[in-house]
Amino acid sequence: MSERRPAPTVGQVVLGKRLQELREAAGLKREEAAKVLRVAPATVRRMEMAEVALKIPYVQVLLETYGVPQEEAETFVSLAEEANQPGWWQRYHDVLPDWFSLYVSLEGAARLIRSYEPHFVPGLLQTEDYARAVMEAGTIGQQGSEAVERHVSLRMERQRLLERADPPHLWVIIDETVLRRPICERPEVMRDQLDRLLEAAERDRVTLQVAEFASGPHPGTYAPFSLFRFAEPELPDMVFTEYLTGALYLDSRQEVSAHLEVLDHITAHAASGRRTKKILQEYRERY
Repeated sequence: MSERRPAPTVGQVVLGKRLQELREAAGLKREEAAKVLRVAPATVRRMEMAEVALKIPYVQVLLETYGVPQEEAETFVSLAEEANQPGWWQRYHDVLPDWFSLYVSLEGAARLIRSYEPHFVPGLLQTEDYARAVMEAGTIGQQGSEAVERHVSLRMERQRLLERADPPHLWVIIDETVLRRPICERPEVMRDQLDRLLEAAERDRVTLQVAEFASGPHPGTYAPFSLFRFAEPELPDMVFTEYLTGALYLDSRQEVSAHLEVLDHITAHAASGRRTKKILQEYRERY
């Protein structure tokens, strides 16, 4: 049986979906594909759902069974070998929950990241001191200072994607609550964080908006969530939403469309880019 991995990479998600499409195009059921491999149907399902690594000998047999031309099959196998390589974030396996590993992979592969955050500054825009204060205030803080520092280090490492030559477009809407709630007793932490947000607001590939109290309630007030869009046509838009002990990854057209509609609604009613900079500056002067 294929070996389990802590969490799938984006490449595994893409290729798993492609394997399913090729099987269906060949008119085969999972049970029939499994019979060719002499494995349980669950093994085929796990490969297609990216629940396990793509075992190369199995992939080669399946591609031949599905009638995939040799040149295309060789390319697929090369991509599968690359997709099976662990991402840089696996260095943080001691503190990185399995359910969040996929998020980091999606984040690094996305061309567009749209987020709504009602509680904290998004991780990609946090200063080190702000991130540390967030960790210390939550359940991670109960694990001790060493765990906190590992999480802070991971968060700072994630931010490197914004420094790439061709970074994703980060489009963030933060609730005004984020600016009003002190993150810790030291006012300089919020001052520095607001400086970071003002700096980010000047970047070409960053769009930052504040959902003001004055604009009233909106349909996104339930929880924070992020929407990822990719350059790869094989990978549909995906939505991530987090809860206390885990997260949900949504890729059905209906669910993604619902979240996209909410994002568009919040965007239309949130402060403009120019107004957002003014709001940030006003809060900066309060700390």
